[in-house]
Amino acid sequence: MASDRKTVAFIVDQLAAAGEVSAKPMFGEYGLYCDGKMVGLICDDQLFVKPTLGGRAFAGAIDEGAPYPGAKPCLLVDADRWDDAEWLADLVRISTAELPVPKPKKAKAKKG
Repeated sequence: MASDRKTVAFIVDQLAAAGEVSAKPMFGEYGLYCDGKMVGLICDDQLFVKPTLGGRAFAGAIDEGAPYPGAKPCLLVDADRWDDAEWLADLVRISTAELPVPKPKKAKAKKG
């Protein structure tokens, strides 16, 4: 079941203080980006944040789950926590800071 666009928009709005946040469609669900880094996923109206040491320490007791079969476990943020924009933005900001900068994409070779 795909995530509702209203849910995705709400989460992105709640994360405004974390940095430049966006959600991009990916395989029927959404990738969550902060400052150019993929920090999590929104799948089946659930928020998954990539696990980092700082994110785990900040979040405290939090469930983990796989956003889709075969995926690595992520921090599963309970929907009850989504209303706390400050906490949610802090979690994403802390996690983003520990994630590596994405490698630049290679330019496609021109045929001709």
